[in-house]
Amino acid sequence: MSDLSHFTNIRSDFPIFQRKIHGDKDLIYLDSAATSQKPYAVIQAMNDYYTYGNANIHRGIHELAEEATSNYESARARIANFIHGENPNQLVFTRNTTESINLVANTWAKANLKSGDLVLLTEMEHHSNLVPWFMLAEEKGLKIEFVPITDDFELDMVKFLDLLNKKPKLVAFTHMSNMLGTINPAEEITQMAHNAGALVLIDGAQSVPHFPVDVQEIGADFYAFSAHKMVGPTGIGALFAKAELLESMPPYMGGGDMIRKVTYEGFSTNNIPYKFEAGTPAIAEGIGFGAAVDYLESVGMDHVFAHEKEMTRYAIDVLGNVPDLTIHGPTAEKKGGVISFSFMDVHPHDISQILDAEGIAVRAGHHCAMPLHRKLNLAATTRASLYLYNTKEEIDTLAEKLEDVRRIFS
Repeated sequence: MSDLSHFTNIRSDFPIFQRKIHGDKDLIYLDSAATSQKPYAVIQAMNDYYTYGNANIHRGIHELAEEATSNYESARARIANFIHGENPNQLVFTRNTTESINLVANTWAKANLKSGDLVLLTEMEHHSNLVPWFMLAEEKGLKIEFVPITDDFELDMVKFLDLLNKKPKLVAFTHMSNMLGTINPAEEITQMAHNAGALVLIDGAQSVPHFPVDVQEIGADFYAFSAHKMVGPTGIGALFAKAELLESMPPYMGGGDMIRKVTYEGFSTNNIPYKFEAGTPAIAEGIGFGAAVDYLESVGMDHVFAHEKEMTRYAIDVLGNVPDLTIHGPTAEKKGGVISFSFMDVHPHDISQILDAEGIAVRAGHHCAMPLHRKLNLAATTRASLYLYNTKEEIDTLAEKLEDVRRIFS
């Protein structure tokens, strides 16, 4: 059991919880699967860079430039260490998980896949791990197939094994579903895919923020995640990949800093990871990203996960007692803190609007998982997503205010 008093005190680290919504309502933020709130430590780290150390990196030899470069590269090393990465040079900064996946699709996949090759995805993927592969399939004539989900909202591992007999070149899957909350057995899936001769890409947008991730233990070839879902800033994410793959992949964009040499006849690329980081990067955001993993390390990811597990179990119990409410997803033991639900016949947008009037922020819609919603015969759902700053009292209030929805639409 997590230390609830400790996690209640954590709320004071996040300045946004001081504000009121619609004048006098306390903020109950249940939309962390979309983006998390930011602690003072992250905001201050970025503010300090702009206030006292603003300079470009990797180019200047004056004190400000060297200090900014050191802080930025220190952040890279700490982020790689946070996911137990072997070498910071295997971590490429991108704008977000989406760009990380697109980078792989437009470099490794475009260079190595040919017409007729199979890319294996799952039915629970976010659009970010669907659309890039659809685009590449249209361009190169690839085949795409999907590992189905079971009636228990888990991946059908028997069917997965059957699909591996078709010898896919790439298996790409989400570590944790942003709609169902299902936590997939990443290490097992990766081993099975490797045994079948496939490379593996994992969408870690919903996993890295919420529970300990060890990329060496998992063994995936590519692992993508974003800062803004893990108490860090927007506009920066990361791709962690095996060094030999990064070395062999062509650059993603051309410009400054991704080159070793340029002449009027051509160019040669820089070392990894820099050959994938053209132009001036998001320096303040990179420093903020480093501060975010420092903050999460100080709390302890084991503690974050234990707290979220307790909150998830409690939320499922409480919401499960609300008449006419259906939760879509596996049991609390098989999922993270994402609870998507249907309530009566009320459209999720209406539910969200009524809850917002009470200061409760939830998500309404398809959550960038339209095919999964269609698979479940759902047009949309309401999603309450939990993080380290949420409390049982907030869940109680959510359940209580859902009765306002019932009263209005009855």
